[in-house]
Amino acid sequence: MACITVTVEPRHANNSPCEHAVKPSGKPRDPESGCPGRTAYAVVCSEHGDVGGPHQVKVLAEPAAVAHRQEHRAALAAR
Repeated sequence: MACITVTVEPRHANNSPCEHAVKPSGKPRDPESGCPGRTAYAVVCSEHGDVGGPHQVKVLAEPAAVAHRQEHRAALAAR
């Protein structure tokens, strides 16, 4: 059985992952990096992909990630 991971991932406006160093405001620390800045956070499951819609702040995305993990645990317990 494969290990399922659920993470919170920062995203650009076009929904691509933002792996750049950013300021708390979401703007890139290095203006020449080509990063347009972080605009949202997505909950990403290794089995289901993006879960739900984007969240504007990470504090709101984390409970959604925990809830999705609990769904997987409940499904395993039901087996």
